[in-house]
Amino acid sequence: MEPIKSWFGQNQAMILFLGAQAIALGTAAAAILAYSVRLETRVSIMETRGAEYTVARMEEMKMRITIIEQRQQRNEAQIDRIVALLTRDIGKTPPP
Repeated sequence: MEPIKSWFGQNQAMILFLGAQAIALGTAAAAILAYSVRLETRVSIMETRGAEYTVARMEEMKMRITIIEQRQQRNEAQIDRIVALLTRDIGKTPPP
């Protein structure tokens, strides 16, 4: 028993350091576990409550995209019409 006591006495700083490291690692592991549990809870709540909201927002975005596409097609048709009007006289020769 005496050699063990003397070893502890000689290595007391190292033992305290290792103990502090073990406590720090345990605390970090507990914090990571608590964070992951909170994150999983938030995701679960969002999946449960937010599904209807998300679907409604996606439908709204689809409608907006459709309106923008229709406007773009109208603008393209107008531009084509303007270009056709402006370029129809280009190929003709001017009257003498």
